[in-house]
Amino acid sequence: MAERVHEPPLVCPECGTRFTGSERFCARCHLPLVIDAIDPPATERHARARKVKPQLTEGELVKVAWARNQSEAEFIQGLLLEEGVPSLLRRSAGFDVPDFLAAGPRDVLVPVSGLDAAREILLQAEVIDETAPGADGRVAPRRLLAGLLLALAVGALVIWLISLAIH
Repeated sequence: MAERVHEPPLVCPECGTRFTGSERFCARCHLPLVIDAIDPPATERHARARKVKPQLTEGELVKVAWARNQSEAEFIQGLLLEEGVPSLLRRSAGFDVPDFLAAGPRDVLVPVSGLDAAREILLQAEVIDETAPGADGRVAPRRLLAGLLLALAVGALVIWLISLAIH
């Protein structure tokens, strides 16, 4: 019989138990053994990058979801990453809260090629609602006009009250 050259150790992917080259299945978990990784991912960033599907990384970034704060946005980002969709978080326009870095709303952005997959994932997880107004990230023109008129009316009322107080 020919002597076997140095074989890499095998390990159970579930429990992590090491086995010799002659074993093929874990005695405890009954799963097939895999070759022990010689070079594990160096950083958390590298491990996250390995989860991303390359076909979902093409194109410019577009908004797919909105979150109320940093932790909610990171939750959404984690959901997307588990399915291989890369994403980026940014503060929503108009919100700058330097004293509370995790406060304030966030936009979740994905590449155009991953937009459909991201929407499907978030709809299944019930994170976004396709029927909600503004679900596509836009404000309805009537709603915008109503908000502007209301703000104008409140401003006029404040100015009128101040002028009464002065006289």
